[in-house]
Amino acid sequence: MSFSSSSGSEGENEGTDSYRKGGYHAVRVGDPFAAGRYIAQRKLGWGHFSTVWLAYDTQTSKYVALKIQKSAEQFAEAALHEIEVLLSITNADPSNSKCVVRLIDHFKHSGPNGQHLCMVLEFLGDSLLRLIRYRRYKGLELNKVKEICKCVLIALDYLHRELGIIHTDLKPENILLISTINPAKDPIKSALTPILKRPEGGTLNGKPAMNIVEKRLKRTARRASMGRETDLEPEKCMDGIDLRCKVVDFGNACWADKPFAEEIQTRQYRAPEVILVSGYSFPADMWSFACTAFELATGDMMFAPKGGKGFSEDEDHLALMMELLGKMPKKIAIGGARSKDYFDRHGDLKRIRRLKLRPVHRVLVDKYKFSESDAREFVGFLSPLLDFAPEKRPTAQQCLQHPWLNLNSSHQKEMNVQSNIDVRMGNLKIN
Repeated sequence: MSFSSSSGSEGENEGTDSYRKGGYHAVRVGDPFAAGRYIAQRKLGWGHFSTVWLAYDTQTSKYVALKIQKSAEQFAEAALHEIEVLLSITNADPSNSKCVVRLIDHFKHSGPNGQHLCMVLEFLGDSLLRLIRYRRYKGLELNKVKEICKCVLIALDYLHRELGIIHTDLKPENILLISTINPAKDPIKSALTPILKRPEGGTLNGKPAMNIVEKRLKRTARRASMGRETDLEPEKCMDGIDLRCKVVDFGNACWADKPFAEEIQTRQYRAPEVILVSGYSFPADMWSFACTAFELATGDMMFAPKGGKGFSEDEDHLALMMELLGKMPKKIAIGGARSKDYFDRHGDLKRIRRLKLRPVHRVLVDKYKFSESDAREFVGFLSPLLDFAPEKRPTAQQCLQHPWLNLNSSHQKEMNVQSNIDVRMGNLKIN
């Protein structure tokens, strides 16, 4: 779930059905939290477990993201787990240099629907998914992809090597820029005057709270549908956009020695060992990272499986992997608890027999018009991360040393050469 400046969680609104006992807490602009320390300003996003609001911290005079969990017991337990993980992350990074979101505070809040656990997190900007949409799914220049990759790898190295934490749901939506794409949406850059009390007419006036929530959600949905096209509009220039970013959303994270879920990761970023149920650890995050890097560079998901006649979404996913990366080694194909659902004893898929091989290099050149050198260098970075054998994938620490992260793309090289020529010509003219 995103808690960025963008409204919504990169999708539709959360609806009103869950504003009931055990569900979401209905928030109004100007509502106070934690004995008046935090004042709600506007909704930033939502997830199946919580809503997130921009809030003003009256103690520090800063804007923060206020995450309010649903009140039912299972959601409270999930929040306690996330708080435990976030405390570990924040306490071990006093210099705030590890590219991971920081937990500022946490407390309980009582409302009509029950008691809600609340987390106060630093306010960040738009998600990488929003950035991909801003670019109209055309992909980012490789030098900008490298900038983002470095931040994400710093975060993963910190989580994996220093803390022993697996994120388990790395994807563009869960990586936020440290500031907004549009400065007008940033409460600091836009010099937003904080709301310190409920606006006139903001009281319930004896009406059921649900009616007010419902009206607000309908207005939000209308604005979202009207503004959906503007998300893809003409401004595609990346000048002035700060590409520093942080990894967020640790609701599903776990310690490597205490995995608590068999199925992890959002479908399109799911590693083969997770599909086959053959055990997972840090390399599963590295697979998701590779899928995210590909999506940043091309604007398209690396794998977008769909179930079909006679085969499942899982089997299509495995087939797409093999079409792009080559045949899965037999030992890996038949080594998982669910391998028999998809593979025969020879390591061939049972229901998808004809694979259309299309190596990543050729896809980048033919479909996405990469130069041969850019494609070769990018694949040199990605391919090891997409090894079917998890233990063969490089660690985040190793990736940070990869030459590709410090190479200019051929386009940038040409620009640098031209720039040097211009400088020399300018010097000649001056002399």
